[in-house]
Amino acid sequence: MSKSKKKEEREVHLLVAFIPIVVLVILLYYNVVIFGEDATYGSNQIALLLAALVAGIIGLFYGYSWKKIEKGIVHSIKSALPAILILLLIGALAGSWMISGVVPSMIYYGLKILSPSIFLFAACVVSAIVAVATGSSWSTIATVGVALLGIGSAMGLHSGMIAGAIISGAYFGDKMSPLSDTTNLAPAMAGTDLFTHIRYMGYTTVPSMTITFLILGFNHEGHGSVAGVENMLNALDEKFYISPILFIVPIAVIVLIVKKVNAVPALFIGTLLGVVAAIVFQPNIIKEVAAVEGNYLKSSYVAAMKAMALDTSVTTSDPEVTDLLDSKGMVGMMNTIWLIICAMSFGGVMEAVGLLQKITHGVVKFVKSTGSLIATTAGTCVFFNATASDQYLAIVVPGRMFADTYKERGLAPENLSRTLEDSGTVTSVLFPWNTCGAAQSSVLNVMTGEYWMYSFFNLISPVMTIIFAYFNIKIRKIAKHEH
Repeated sequence: MSKSKKKEEREVHLLVAFIPIVVLVILLYYNVVIFGEDATYGSNQIALLLAALVAGIIGLFYGYSWKKIEKGIVHSIKSALPAILILLLIGALAGSWMISGVVPSMIYYGLKILSPSIFLFAACVVSAIVAVATGSSWSTIATVGVALLGIGSAMGLHSGMIAGAIISGAYFGDKMSPLSDTTNLAPAMAGTDLFTHIRYMGYTTVPSMTITFLILGFNHEGHGSVAGVENMLNALDEKFYISPILFIVPIAVIVLIVKKVNAVPALFIGTLLGVVAAIVFQPNIIKEVAAVEGNYLKSSYVAAMKAMALDTSVTTSDPEVTDLLDSKGMVGMMNTIWLIICAMSFGGVMEAVGLLQKITHGVVKFVKSTGSLIATTAGTCVFFNATASDQYLAIVVPGRMFADTYKERGLAPENLSRTLEDSGTVTSVLFPWNTCGAAQSSVLNVMTGEYWMYSFFNLISPVMTIIFAYFNIKIRKIAKHEH
């Protein structure tokens, strides 16, 4: 029986194994050309399914049964379910932290750091704080980033340098925030948990950011107005109760993270604390979000449900602040979840038919050391950012390709997840045809060619992860009891 099965399932040739990847890259390229930054809202998901179909047809041709292919898809999607649950909770947490005043307070005190005499450094710090608070480099750049660019331009600074400082800070914050979709996607692909990933990523991310700060320097004298920032501060102060006491909520979550509490209960507790803070400190926001007649208890319940589940916004006197405080709740995570399911379907077919293993072995056979393995992973991430034009694919495909290889070599999965973020997340904005590069250059009205050489954090991160690998710094091995 086993012999006939071996004869039935023939080994796929290496060039044939690359066909679904080539099809995927071509489809993704046309999606970016036709749909632009909207490519991730449906067309890329379809591209993944079409590429999965091509992989499935190849599998059937080489003797694999549909039952086995389907089983591979189900198994692949099942492995991503914890990440999907965390994403939903992150959507709920972001909503509750917005109406509670936690995120507005973080933004408020972040903007207070701004000083014209150290503008580039301050712009980077402010962008980082806001991105950590919101979990989104895109919303940070589109709101605070735009304001900072206007202020910096008024000071006479080069627009590319300003954009580079903003992007460096925004992507640092996005990368280190538990609210970020890519920060959840990377450990899901590698097979580790969110908080282990963030802790381990700090080893390479902090040095990269420190070097960025040193390069930006503190000697850029300013001579312009900070009226734009003052308007944002006033808008936040008028609408919300702003106080350091609200930081008790994120501090509580940080304590849970340090205590190594599982991500699901930690995020759920953080969400509920945000709701309590909103009810106690932000009664006006509760009434505005709820928009229902009745007592305060009913308004609190309605506002909490809306904030956690739905797209919720608070109108302020500053349109940029209003845009920044738009929270999408759980429903805002559905597109990312849709992308993950389609990506895992593609990976599941590729794995079940043996195509992923064939490609990986074809690449890995030239890899001799841990350093070269991590360097190859980093290079693959950058390659997919340049060819597939999407940072999600630059995390998903290499993550699926190399996960088993890291295990076979006794490397803990956080080595892979860190490399995916250090190389996949941050380099996406450096390519003008990538959805990230196209979006940020459009939002800031600064060409990618003007800012990429000043996006120091984004350039240093993949180099730093490779240096750590070759010098065997913080390369965690899998302990025997973990097998």
